[in-house]
Amino acid sequence: MSTIFGLSHNTTLLVWTLIVIIFLILLISKYKWNPFITLLLSALMLGLLTGMKPADVISSITGGLGGTLGTIAIVIGLGTMLGKMMAESGGAEQIATTLVDRFGVKRVHWAMMIVGFIVGIPVFFEVGVILMIPIIFTVARKTNMSLLQIGIPILAGLSTVHGLVPPHPAPMIAIEAFNADLGKTILYSLLVGIPTAIIAGPVFGKFIGKRIHTEPPAELAEQFSAKKNSNLPGFGITLFTILLPVILMLIGSVANIVDPEATNGFTVFSEFIGNEIIALLIAVVFALFSLGFARGFSKHDISRFTSECLAPTATIILIIGGGGAFKQVLINSGVGNAIAEFATHANINVILFAWLVAALIRVATGSATVAMTTAAGIVAPVLTLTPGANIELVVLATGAGSLVLSHVNDAGFWMIKEFFNMSVAQTLKTWTVMETLLSVVGLLFILLLSTVV
Repeated sequence: MSTIFGLSHNTTLLVWTLIVIIFLILLISKYKWNPFITLLLSALMLGLLTGMKPADVISSITGGLGGTLGTIAIVIGLGTMLGKMMAESGGAEQIATTLVDRFGVKRVHWAMMIVGFIVGIPVFFEVGVILMIPIIFTVARKTNMSLLQIGIPILAGLSTVHGLVPPHPAPMIAIEAFNADLGKTILYSLLVGIPTAIIAGPVFGKFIGKRIHTEPPAELAEQFSAKKNSNLPGFGITLFTILLPVILMLIGSVANIVDPEATNGFTVFSEFIGNEIIALLIAVVFALFSLGFARGFSKHDISRFTSECLAPTATIILIIGGGGAFKQVLINSGVGNAIAEFATHANINVILFAWLVAALIRVATGSATVAMTTAAGIVAPVLTLTPGANIELVVLATGAGSLVLSHVNDAGFWMIKEFFNMSVAQTLKTWTVMETLLSVVGLLFILLLSTVV
């Protein structure tokens, strides 16, 4: 590859990368191109511009796509099935009702944050919102409280889990890319995520709820309030079903810490059931009984639920795969190493660097998933040249960066605007501020934790 205007090889690589990322951003945000097609085009363009052989570019794209989706596609599929069983059985409604009864009306917004946090573990953010909207409307009506005071804490809980807490697919992408420890990441994500969600959720929700008043769309409110499910599953069994994959993963991680050489059969078994795919598979099979057959659903109902819930995930899976292809070209073309050398010489804190890269891509493309996937490819080589860096905290920083400043190029922005019946200005003052709070406060807690661990 020839250099541009006499620039060094590494600088030339970085210039081409910048041009391709601008191309990627413009096509997605301005011209509304499909992100999957755009990511593949960008990967192809980057490979050719940086001097890779055409055959190598193609193998990098297919290898990166396949390698990324090997685990993530299964996690998404199983997680979606678990979420669907929770929705159809009324498990989410049961969790919300129980927590409201326990916390009382005055502290109901705290209960709502916990609901968002728990419900968000097995489901995508968009699925979680659709799942929670009936509960938000019902609780707001029952307690005569502001829709935003009830809604913001749930959204904060859902969004925190989406960006920070494994086994959610977004943090799992970074865990795979950085080769981080799953158990440690879960532990640190809870230490960072819970206080972050409290500040951006109940605290900010109470503040903004007094200043902006909205009413739910009449037709939606009527539809959801009319929906009754008298045969709800028990609170305990619902909570256990949702948390089962997390419990199994933690068991696997603890066993690995206690017996790193896996010298006995129990450790081998614990690590096996603690693998994210096996843990989610066990949880889904358990949910088919605990939230399916036990609730009176027939085998035909359960077959229909588990089939129809997969269709909406196809786009998400392809975008993640496209991000993986782009990431692999970044690495194989030598761009990853060029960025790593630049970051190392500039002495940028790797946690701050990971947050900044993810934040810039998020603001530009509007997608937390694209931000997380692309940033993982850029940050991974920097980590290899940064001995002693806490990899798990870099995973969380990437996740926190991917949440920042959701605005008009984010599908979630319009979803919240419509469901909460707000204007664009009101959505910017509520939803956008909440997401930015989650991102910035999360980063501060990660930096604070890095001084201890």
